[in-house]
Amino acid sequence: MAPFFLSPISLYSVYLRFCFTSSGLSRQAVDIDDNTTLHFWGPDPGKKITTIHKPSLILIHGFGPISLFQWRKQVQFFAPHYNLYVPDLIFFGESTTKSSERSEIFQAECVAKLLEKLGVEKYSVMGTSYGGVVAYHMARMWPERIEKVVIANSGVNMKRSDNEELVRKSKLGSIGDLMLPKEVSQLRTLMRLAVYGRSIHMIPGFFLNDFIHQLYTKNRSQKLELLKGVIFGKNETVNISPLQQDVLLIWGDHDQIFPLDMAYELKGLIGKKVKLESIKDASHVPQIEKPIQFNNIVNSFLSG
Repeated sequence: MAPFFLSPISLYSVYLRFCFTSSGLSRQAVDIDDNTTLHFWGPDPGKKITTIHKPSLILIHGFGPISLFQWRKQVQFFAPHYNLYVPDLIFFGESTTKSSERSEIFQAECVAKLLEKLGVEKYSVMGTSYGGVVAYHMARMWPERIEKVVIANSGVNMKRSDNEELVRKSKLGSIGDLMLPKEVSQLRTLMRLAVYGRSIHMIPGFFLNDFIHQLYTKNRSQKLELLKGVIFGKNETVNISPLQQDVLLIWGDHDQIFPLDMAYELKGLIGKKVKLESIKDASHVPQIEKPIQFNNIVNSFLSG
């Protein structure tokens, strides 16, 4: 691993932390029970007077880098208007558990317990990819707490055949090799599927190696257990309970991990108050690829 001052990702993470702190968030940790500790970014406890009249919004990251790398543009955009809570899910960042539970439902329970510990009674939730599945289960299990739901590029309705097709498309040995790359070639494959219209082959190998060492190496075995423990994508029959809340589905139209057709199917399954918005020339991470358009769509939905 490169020394800190020679690591582009380490240096970039310093900038990201500055973006979060300058938006009024601070890094915190809460023991939600005897087994589990969640680390998160949230409103600075020393500045409670500025948070009283704001609604709360929870941002849940996908399977990959920690929340710091996935929500920068959203934190900067929404922080003036919302009390933001941005957790690192279990085994991402410093969040950890002694429990043997590994499902996305367990992740949802942990985030809900965190908010309960913090005294956050009502909130909206936005999740991307794996985090969108977590957000769905939170909304399903606690409809009295959650006001609105945003699900971005998330295979809530993924079937076993969709999972198998993704592995075939990647030309890798397993879903673990794709979602937790340990070689530059595997990371290039993931980026090719997740990012639209970029010259992935032109990114220097040393930069991608640094990306892998800094963001994918830690807790790799536990994250592989999370992949084995997921419920979605295991069966060919989709079992989705409709949500009571207003729901926004927001999708990159060139997503190759969870294709847009999946969004149209999910729209018909997830409830009656569902709006679908697709973002042109974006793939699996539209909040990073097209942040201005993404933020405006979400803001219109939440404030509307």
